[in-house]
Amino acid sequence: MLEDYFSILDRKTAARHWAASRTPAGVPSLQGLAEEELWELHAAAMRTWNKGWREKTFTPRVPGPSLLDLKSALAGSMLGACRMCERRCGVNRAGGETGYCGVGAVSRIASDFLHFGEEPELVPSHTIFFSGCTLHCAYCQNWDIAMDARIGSPADPAYLADSLREGIRQGSRNANFVGGNPDPNLHTILRTIIALGDDGKHLPMVWNSNMYTSREAMRLLEGIIDVYLADFRYGNDECASRYSDVEDYFAVVSRNFSIAYRQGEIMLRQLLLPGHLECCTARIMAWVAENIPDTYFNLMFQYRPEYRAALYPEIDRRPSPQEKMEAVELARRYGIAL
Repeated sequence: MLEDYFSILDRKTAARHWAASRTPAGVPSLQGLAEEELWELHAAAMRTWNKGWREKTFTPRVPGPSLLDLKSALAGSMLGACRMCERRCGVNRAGGETGYCGVGAVSRIASDFLHFGEEPELVPSHTIFFSGCTLHCAYCQNWDIAMDARIGSPADPAYLADSLREGIRQGSRNANFVGGNPDPNLHTILRTIIALGDDGKHLPMVWNSNMYTSREAMRLLEGIIDVYLADFRYGNDECASRYSDVEDYFAVVSRNFSIAYRQGEIMLRQLLLPGHLECCTARIMAWVAENIPDTYFNLMFQYRPEYRAALYPEIDRRPSPQEKMEAVELARRYGIAL
């Protein structure tokens, strides 16, 4: 597992985003091009990128915009009618509007530091916590930043790139974009990676997301993200709607995990919710075993009733020892390595 990730860390290959920065966009300038034209260029440039990634042949940087620049331009154009997550609010963030997540055109950073509490393979992980989220989970442990996109300081890509450079000097193993949720901040993240330049050649990019991401955003993440550190929370739409105020959850998130499985490497997090062993954990494990086998699977027992969990008596407790043992047994039954 995570062969590409460790190959990048060992400097045997470059990170995906660096390869994208070496892939020509196919035109001398992106100025004045309609979004439809940008997507056509993107499709062609991705074919070039995929061939180079398979063969591990990266061309020298040539004058003109790169595939990475093209992706940034597309993310910027999406601000005019936002569809970075599957809620597809369509608001004009560039014009000052905000949608469900509350994130405007300027992202806000709640914190930025080397994190030693992530999965062992990632530590120390340079985490950049964005404010705002595309889900409203009743038990959110980061509710102070997730539920209020106004928290924190305005995000400056140049400053964040400098912070990532300092993190590299301090021994960080990756850039970990989290929140809240990174999805509404895709434009800022891509600009940060551009500003990082060659200093990030061997710095893997980690997308720490709830995976309620739009198809368009997933297309832009291809060739950029090395590891999807991603939540798969619910095995059905009813639980997702009740506790996270989201519709069509299972279809959207399972679709995006299938896409991520083809694009990069996955570290899947499944938070065991009290009373949700059969309706959520078991169904997720069954889907993973059938559709994305041999995926890094982190069965998490860290749930505690936070935020508004007291309003839902059935989840106003920690998982029992019995539930934990049964969850581990389910993983064994489905052939999932924990």
